[in-house]
Amino acid sequence: MSKQETSRRDFLKTAAVGGALASVAIPAVHAAGDEVIKVGIIGCGGRGTGAGDNVLHAAPNVQITAIGDVFKFRTDSCRNTLQKLADKDDVKKLGNKVDLPEDRCFTGLDCHEKVVNSGVNYVILAGPPGFRPLHLQTAIAAGKHVFTEKPVSVDGPGTRRVLDAYEAALKKKLGVAAGTQRRHQTGYLETIKRIHDGTLGDITAMRAYWNGNGIWFRTRDDLAKKGEKSTDLAYQLHNWYHFVWTCGDHIAEQHVHNLDVCNWAIGKHPSKAVGMGSRLSRPVGAPGEVGHIFDNFAIDYEYEGGVHMLSMCRQIPGTEANISEAIAGSKGFCQANGYVMRDFKGQPLWRFTGKDNSPYVQEHTDLIESIRKGTPINELKTVAESSLTAVMGRLTAYTGKAVTWDQALNSKEDTFPKQLSWDMQLSTPAVAMPGKTPLV
Repeated sequence: MSKQETSRRDFLKTAAVGGALASVAIPAVHAAGDEVIKVGIIGCGGRGTGAGDNVLHAAPNVQITAIGDVFKFRTDSCRNTLQKLADKDDVKKLGNKVDLPEDRCFTGLDCHEKVVNSGVNYVILAGPPGFRPLHLQTAIAAGKHVFTEKPVSVDGPGTRRVLDAYEAALKKKLGVAAGTQRRHQTGYLETIKRIHDGTLGDITAMRAYWNGNGIWFRTRDDLAKKGEKSTDLAYQLHNWYHFVWTCGDHIAEQHVHNLDVCNWAIGKHPSKAVGMGSRLSRPVGAPGEVGHIFDNFAIDYEYEGGVHMLSMCRQIPGTEANISEAIAGSKGFCQANGYVMRDFKGQPLWRFTGKDNSPYVQEHTDLIESIRKGTPINELKTVAESSLTAVMGRLTAYTGKAVTWDQALNSKEDTFPKQLSWDMQLSTPAVAMPGKTPLV
């Protein structure tokens, strides 16, 4: 996810400004067990390459031995970057390596199968989100531990496939960690622990924001410059952020982080959503060329018991940024991203004063540690629920109808195209129109 790293850096920058981050600590790692963690990366853009960097710093005895992407220019770039990282002293001290001969750098629409079957035992999924259900099922069916980026689904049918994969992973005792990295961040962990311990009292309301600026947009000319044929499929995969079947819209691809924090805090998913959104500042043109996602959403989520969460996200250039989560309780107020709680008079209830960590490394450390202990963690259900929370928001905004959890989960709208091939004609739906776009 090439620009996703920018989004992640933006989050960390915002948190630092707010005083949330202290000095970064290198995670401790349990090195019991001598099994080599052989890593395969599926999706070699900025996020996949970044995850490769992260796992090389997460634990000892790690080797990256296979990578795959639909485009060769991405595998070439990823391979080059990872090989340079392998020469760094901090990677060498852990005894970690990058072993990527040409015949284990796979390309094409079946690259995920080739990576999974290349002898790896730990698979990183970092391709476009629309592929996540397929990639998860492939890796888990083959008995691999998985680190998956978020979201893990972009529609109801995909979510159902992911929940099936979750059950399969439990039966096979496979570890699955997700890129909802706040769940591995010391400050967030301590904050949510205090909420669960009752410091804030009963939760009465929540708020989740990812209000940011514009994102990248790629033209067909950009694809041609990289030596790739600009078919419909190739173009949509290269410009994946702008199509629902690959991205899920930015409420799913990006805002899922904040939604996940609120679900985590209250300990359940919402039961209903009502909201709106629109497309104001995206490139103008035919949907097949400029995409069809919205650039703003405002959603009212309702949880069982009557608690509401206000969700707001946008990607509009020149607007004020706000990436945060806030939780109100019967005893006071919590700014979750700031790691602070106050009573109704503004007096402190609690503030995190410890050292924060690097969550992008820690999420791999935690997964590898659990695998080596023989007690693998499995975060797939929680990230699936947060992903479907985002899908609910998109559905209500696109249709103008209230959407329940069961409607979203049992939706028949499968956005993933059938029988992908490079030269297929791949049409794009019109931009959604509330009141006219049906809820399927």
